[in-house]
Amino acid sequence: MVQGTTSDAGKSVLVAGICRVLARKGIRVAPFKPQNMALNSAVTKDGGEIGRAQAVQAFACGIEPTVHMNPVLLKPNTDIGAQVIVQGKALEDMDAIGYNSYKQIVMKPILESFQRLTEEYDAVIIEGAGSPAEINLRENDVANMGFAEEADIPVIIVADIDRGGVFAHLYGTLALLSESEQARVKGFVINRFRGDIKLLESGLDWLEQKTGKPVIGVLPYLHGLMLEAEDAIDVQQVDIKDNSITVIVPVLPRISNHTDFDPLRMHPQVNLQFIGKGQTIPPADLIILPGSKSVRSDLDYLRSQHWDKQIQRHLRFGGKVMGICGGYQMLGELISDPYGIEGECGDTQGLGYLPITTEITKYKQLKQVSGTLIFPAQKTVAVSGYEIHAGVTSGTTKQDAPIKLNDSVDGMLGVENQVFGTYLHGIFERKSACDAILTWAGLTDIQTPDFQQMKEAGIDQVADAIEQYLDLNKLGL
Repeated sequence: MVQGTTSDAGKSVLVAGICRVLARKGIRVAPFKPQNMALNSAVTKDGGEIGRAQAVQAFACGIEPTVHMNPVLLKPNTDIGAQVIVQGKALEDMDAIGYNSYKQIVMKPILESFQRLTEEYDAVIIEGAGSPAEINLRENDVANMGFAEEADIPVIIVADIDRGGVFAHLYGTLALLSESEQARVKGFVINRFRGDIKLLESGLDWLEQKTGKPVIGVLPYLHGLMLEAEDAIDVQQVDIKDNSITVIVPVLPRISNHTDFDPLRMHPQVNLQFIGKGQTIPPADLIILPGSKSVRSDLDYLRSQHWDKQIQRHLRFGGKVMGICGGYQMLGELISDPYGIEGECGDTQGLGYLPITTEITKYKQLKQVSGTLIFPAQKTVAVSGYEIHAGVTSGTTKQDAPIKLNDSVDGMLGVENQVFGTYLHGIFERKSACDAILTWAGLTDIQTPDFQQMKEAGIDQVADAIEQYLDLNKLGL
């Protein structure tokens, strides 16, 4: 089990890399994360929902993701509450105190899922969540040492030296664990090191002497790494060519599945910019409204930032606007939440660019889809993605919808073909669909890179570093 001193210490990346190292050796390996808290999620083939990071780790293993790789997913919808998803299905919304009590119950399905993986695979690489040393979260813990103790598994702890304070992080984390938990720790990994390793050696010696635990290795800072983020928005971009277009994504408080934009972020002809609180939308070719876990409140926030007026001005000057999932719903005329699924019961007027209305229902749509996409004056191209939404949208017709799926249709074009909405997450990952949307947005002479190849290369880059810089014997690999 890989645990970390903090969030974003490198747990997800390290697990993905170890999974790829083992898969290269012909070992049947699977990832596992008992509990994940993230608004980036993925849909399994059987219609379950898991954390996006575990889908990436399954990709590193060369296997299809299943709900048992992440039996508990928490999707925050307020500052104190979250939707609780157990083995792929939404259970209910709970506040932090309510979920803390529920953890005693949820340990059972977590252990059931873990057992299924251990029976099916030769190895299971487990990811913790946050830090195991959060004193206020220790009771009934299912995410870190609570699970490790229950399942009786060894642990390594990773820390990010790029943040600073790495020795305090590692030493302090170990010191705050119980004696049995400390005995479970087999060593440390230091992540994202820049510079001459000789300058670090005295600190490594000190850490090993003080803790009695070995430093398994020091991973370098991997420049240009393409690996989907578990939760934090990654703003790293490739060098942009002169013949590029500017794409703007307003960052909403409950933005979900912002990994949708990774193919654009890594596109050499797309200048992708995330716009945050207090910022003005600059001149652009395309504005994309992202997915949202709380669509009505995020739409209120969008208006509070005056982005609605700036979008209106953008359209007057001939710019294009796209909405994905919750962003698609915002482009319509009305969003209704009669059951209070995403907040208080009530209705919110949409931006009014598409003649659709959406009702938030009690049951989520969770499915992988494929079909065709056609824009005016363009040829029909293949499209694929996945749907995660509680809203049911009315107003689309089979004749007018730009996306034809196997058993349904999706999306709508409006405002003289300047506005496009779709429920499909991951729509940019397929080159044909990405090219079609960028052409619609005004890009010419398109040179879209192979995103799947970039994902493979990113995981291989991590695996190569693990093989070079970690003592795999100490990991039993």
